[in-house]
Amino acid sequence: MIGITSAKSKIWSKMGARAVFGMAMLELAGQRDDVVVLSADLVTSSGLDRFKKTYPDRCINVGIAEQNLIGIASGLAHEGATVFATSFAPFISMRAGEQIRMNMGYMEMNVKAVGIGSGLAMAHLGNSHYGLEDISVMRSIPNITVLCPADGAEIFQAVFAAAEIKGPVYIRLTGGVNNPIIYDGDYEFEIGKSIRLRDGGDLTIITNGAMAHQSLAAADILQKEGISASVINMHTVKPLDCEAVKVAAINGPIVTVEEHSVIGGLGSAVAEYKSTLKNALPQLFIGLPDKYGKSGDYEYLIDTHGLTGEKIAAKIKEFCRNDGAI
Repeated sequence: MIGITSAKSKIWSKMGARAVFGMAMLELAGQRDDVVVLSADLVTSSGLDRFKKTYPDRCINVGIAEQNLIGIASGLAHEGATVFATSFAPFISMRAGEQIRMNMGYMEMNVKAVGIGSGLAMAHLGNSHYGLEDISVMRSIPNITVLCPADGAEIFQAVFAAAEIKGPVYIRLTGGVNNPIIYDGDYEFEIGKSIRLRDGGDLTIITNGAMAHQSLAAADILQKEGISASVINMHTVKPLDCEAVKVAAINGPIVTVEEHSVIGGLGSAVAEYKSTLKNALPQLFIGLPDKYGKSGDYEYLIDTHGLTGEKIAAKIKEFCRNDGAI
């Protein structure tokens, strides 16, 4: 049990995803002496300053060299360490893509790659730093588990759960500082098992990461308009909770909401499985478009791409009208 409380959740919310990740690693390392962290010159950006001060021999900065990052991490894992390797999402998922494919996918080394600042979280740093395609890349590689936690509490859960399983994991961190709270108490987190955040009878919104809060806000708006939406936090994109998708598809249309390209991410994973079901209703994909856009403040970018609760609700209402889904 992680020991999640309302007070802790409020602190984690203010700190943001990367700082919370650093706190989770510090606590994990205090419980397990096999844990080692590697960074591609992003110790501070990854929230690992306190970890480095507390465990200097277990925090290694390899410099701006993501391919070496994965190679060194795999070597340490081969010698029995549980290794967390961090860099910005596009760099660790694509610059080191071949090394991840061979060492983590093919050789199944016990490395947990952590993509920090994924989605649009890097704001003014622009498209070079946005994690638009990382889920698509990582979930296409065999043997890699893909996690996308919804808030600070779930970052703790994902880190501890990843450390418990033997094998490669990709953890995708979205959102900035002042991340909204989804969980304010202990709850059961299981890799591959989604969590129903809200019950509804007309349709199901399947989401994860920072979009869990926006999806809940959209469901509140829809409720006032007479549309009852369930919301499912699909924190594990791979392996997908197929049973949850099956139940949702039987009960009505599915809407996927993600801070990732609409190609290859959560929506694609859901659609791939849903295509095996008979008589499944149409699916609405809400995410980032298949193009590179402007940079700006995180809130501006979320609004521009239609990923606020209000704009998600409007898209769902339009979808229901056009398809006669409900």
